[in-house]
Amino acid sequence: MKTKNYRENISKLIDNNNYRILRETVKNGKYIIFNNREYLNLSSNDYLGISDDVVLWHNFLENKILNANNFLGSNCSSRLLTGNSEQYAQLENYLAQLYKSEAALVFNSGYHANIGILPALTTKRDLIINDKLVHASIIDGIKLSDAENIYYQHNNTEQLEEILKTKRHLYKNVFIVTESVFSMNGDYADLVKLIEIKEKYDTFVYVDEAHAIGTIGKQGLGLSEELNITSKIDFIIGTFGKAVASQGAFVICNNLFRNYLINKMRSLIYTTALPPIILEWTYFILQYVVTMKNERLHLKQISDFFRNKISSLGYKTNGSSQIIPLIVGENIKCIKLADYLQDNGVFILPVRPPTVPDGTSRLRFSITANINLSEIENVIKLLENIKHEM
Repeated sequence: MKTKNYRENISKLIDNNNYRILRETVKNGKYIIFNNREYLNLSSNDYLGISDDVVLWHNFLENKILNANNFLGSNCSSRLLTGNSEQYAQLENYLAQLYKSEAALVFNSGYHANIGILPALTTKRDLIINDKLVHASIIDGIKLSDAENIYYQHNNTEQLEEILKTKRHLYKNVFIVTESVFSMNGDYADLVKLIEIKEKYDTFVYVDEAHAIGTIGKQGLGLSEELNITSKIDFIIGTFGKAVASQGAFVICNNLFRNYLINKMRSLIYTTALPPIILEWTYFILQYVVTMKNERLHLKQISDFFRNKISSLGYKTNGSSQIIPLIVGENIKCIKLADYLQDNGVFILPVRPPTVPDGTSRLRFSITANINLSEIENVIKLLENIKHEM
């Protein structure tokens, strides 16, 4: 039977507690409605809590859309044909201005960015060295490239430097690739050290700031802004689909690489351009995001409070950001803990292999700025009550 192996694979996923389903949900601010029940949503990337801000949306509609002279529904073409609407230039110029960079280039998604940039820039004469825990989209991009690839253990910059000592002379170009805030660990890369290594060994540095955009830095431009090193990073990748509450992604780079990507990047060239209304919304909301200093401060405070409290209860966690993993280990225990929290009104889902390494299944708490301290304390109390069963 042609479908036998597919059925067997599905059965294996079920047996290993790794089977996934799609859930139909409705957002309601910091809450989510699922199966006709309302939950506190701790599984979202809406880090600033603005994705369904009605006031912002109405303001956008009144000022940008209802008075628009042209229909903004779709570009109906790739950017290299007729889809490069004026809204792209508006957004890219603003991004370049924010980062004090020569150029920016906008893509349809973070996945499009990460599967396209490295394959476009590298050849068989090049080497990509990545942190072992970079996002799946980066891994896919590396696989699509012709470059040689070596990974270093998570945040092990000593191992990275040892690789460069022995391998750098064998390659024309070397790309060091990392996330700034790691999506499943919530911890930071040592970007200052990576820049030091870059300058010592004449490499490029590629940093995915997806989970830092909006949440870190004076204007929410990411960890690179916080550390005042944006100008020293060759490729800064950011997304609009998380804290910025829109859709799409971007790279900050120089004009040479912008033009090169336009000519060589397949996931940019061979896809329909984003609708103008999305680009207008991103430009509109991004101008608001950069002003949200109080929300960033509140997010930092409640995230630190939550992490410290669950650690004091004896749970295994790590990181420094608004992403707080509670590492359980076994799939079935992780599922049971998630079910317990859901039974008590907290929407949290288990994260299991292959998203995380075997034996490290976890609950990934994503804290958002519209959550208050009392709600955090309630979750901590629930975790305290169940601790003896873990």
